[in-house]
Formats: sequence, structure tokens, C-alpha cells
Amino acid sequence: MQEPAPVKTGLITGEDGHTRCSWPGALPEYIHYHDHEWGRPVTDNYRLFEKICLEGFQSGLSWLTILRKRENFREAFEGFDFERIARYGDKDIERLLGNAGIIRHRGKITSTINNAKRAIELIEEKGSLAAYFWSFEPPVEERPKRVDYATVIANPSTAASVRLSKDLKKRGFSFVGPTTMYAHMQAMGLVNDHFEGCKCREEIEKIRANFKRPV
Repeated sequence: MQEPAPVKTGLITGEDGHTRCSWPGALPEYIHYHDHEWGRPVTDNYRLFEKICLEGFQSGLSWLTILRKRENFREAFEGFDFERIARYGDKDIERLLGNAGIIRHRGKITSTINNAKRAIELIEEKGSLAAYFWSFEPPVEERPKRVDYATVIANPSTAASVRLSKDLKKRGFSFVGPTTMYAHMQAMGLVNDHFEGCKCREEIEKIRANFKRPV
């Protein structure tokens, strides 16, 4: 979860009458992301790779900034096709550094190219990024009994995100710290961190209960 509003309950009731997590505020694009994307299980390799890259670009910035530039990122990085990105060279780096529609940070751009190469190696070993990432889904005994503002804010990383971060770093990935990986797990549905009382929480719980984990 990114940038929760300083509301002790972590909940807010919108103009539409629905109660949801407070972090989207009243911003339409943020509300849409919260209601229709965040926390829903993802198995698509390209979406998983895209998110791990965008989480890296977010470092030091707000997620809303990245969300508003997401389509620009998708166009600049060819739909986050890691097989194409892995072949990027100096000309591509300069092209991306000249693209005002994205975050022009050399280190984050070269990290994306590096991570594309590592993603290909990971798929060769594990079969898919989905199978790999979902193997780090927290076991039941590690999940909090109640998901609320106090619990989530007090834990910007978890034992599972630490394990994932360490393994990715061992494989040569960059910009994959424990907090970044926890945000990745939250967004991609490996955990359901919609707060108790949020309109999406029960729906996501049902989706996760019927979700077939990739192997």
C-alpha cells in the first residue's frame, strides 16, 4: 500500500457512498486503481515484471506520480517486454533519458534493463515469474489476524517480503528492497491488505479463495 492518508481508521467514505481504504483520497484515478487493480491476484509475467520495475522507479517518489506516468512508461519500455528490454544498449538508455514522460533516472533505467535479463534467467529456472513470485505468498501463520491501519502502517515490510527481497538480490535483481517487495506483494494480490471495512476486502478474499496458484 502506498501513501496512506493520516486517518487513524485507515478508512474514508467517498462521494459515491462507499467506504474504502483512505490512501486514494478523492482522486478518481487513484480510486479506480484501488477498486479495480490493487490487491487482485496477478499471474501475467509482463504485469509482474512491469510492477517490479515501476516499484523501483517509485523509490523516493509517490506512487501517484508513477501511476499518472504509467502509460508513458509502458510505451517507452515496449509494454515491459523483458525479452526486448534485455537487449537494450546505450542508445536505448539515452533515448529513455530524453523521454520527459517517464522518470529520467539513469540508475533506475539501467536497473530495469538488468532486471529484464535476470527475469529471463528466472523464467528459465522456474518456468514463469508467476510461479516464482507466488511461491513467496505468506503462509497462513504469518498473516495478521486483523488487517487495519495500525497493523499495516506498523509493518512496512514482512518476513515474506524480506525472504523475497533477499532471494531476488541473490539472483542479481536491483531496487528490490523488503519494503518495495512488500508493496509489490500488496499490489499483485499475494496478500490482501485492503483494510477491514473497505468495500473491496471481502471481494478480494473471495477471489483469493478461488484463485488457482501458479506452479
